Amino acid sequence: MDLLGQIVARAKSNKQRIVLPEATEERTLRAADKVLADDVADIILIGNPDEINKLAAEWGLTSIGKATIINPETSPKAEEYAEKLAELRKSKGMTIEEARKLVKNPLYFGCMIIKTEGADGQISGALSTTGDTLRPALQIIKCAPGITCVSGGLLLISKEKQYGEDGVLVVGDVAVTPMPDAAQLSQIAVCTAQTAKSVAGFAEPRVAMLSFSTKGSAKHEVCDKVIEATRLAKELDPTLKIDGELQADAALVPSVGAKKAPGSDIAGKANVLVFPNLEVGNIGYKMVQRLGDAIAIGPILQGIARPVNDLSRGCSVDDIYYMVAITACQAMDAKK
Repeated sequence: MDLLGQIVARAKSNKQRIVLPEATEERTLRAADKVLADDVADIILIGNPDEINKLAAEWGLTSIGKATIINPETSPKAEEYAEKLAELRKSKGMTIEEARKLVKNPLYFGCMIIKTEGADGQISGALSTTGDTLRPALQIIKCAPGITCVSGGLLLISKEKQYGEDGVLVVGDVAVTPMPDAAQLSQIAVCTAQTAKSVAGFAEPRVAMLSFSTKGSAKHEVCDKVIEATRLAKELDPTLKIDGELQADAALVPSVGAKKAPGSDIAGKANVLVFPNLEVGNIGYKMVQRLGDAIAIGPILQGIARPVNDLSRGCSVDDIYYMVAITACQAMDAKK
């Protein structure tokens, strides 16, 4: 079974409740129908039930009846959610009137369902911007304990099976934090390793903190940041298998790792790569994707207390389907 098949199988084994707030968007509704037909997750659709059911009938979607459909405009929970939101944002000056308006927004309403333990995760972005997806998540669900920075992990699947775990690597950050400091970079390392466990199914993430230097071969403040981030990551998670700073070839190729970083438990064996900044990460994964014919899955948002994931506005039905399964796997892990 390929990696995506394994992710779907894990999602099916312990069904989670996933909110889709963009419920009248065609690709989203078609993906929801497929998820429900395949019994991958329980789906909560946010919107007008009459409109959603009309669209489902028009598009020949036969499994939408299995979804829970909630209309924020008429929900008996709306006032409870508004009061809870106003309390959460009181220090920022939010009034109950402002909160009542916000909870009618499906993205906010969905996050309130998660906050009150009525759902396990949320996915949007087929219509919404990344900012619109992240804002309610950070205001309501907030970051996981010990984490202050959200990042984007990515699954890279290469035909070169000798790298990572049978050709699979998990990398970060490729989507969110442009220039992380050492503390943020350490959090990105811990969160990307967690994604490797919960989503890619790695039994033992081995994290390489990447740089243009290996073990002091170059001297520069950006290398110092990576070295400090490695130290802080070990403090944040003492069980984490991590080393840095390492060049990419030293991280991935056993013979190079042995020469450049003798004695390292990670060099030449890394299956998780942490980039020193977003610029490097985004450029690097897209070059591997295009020039190396690798498959890139994600970004997968990391660091939020309960999973909230962002889609590209150019996403396909299959992209949403698999992101539901990914979010479900993250949700299972978040409950541990």
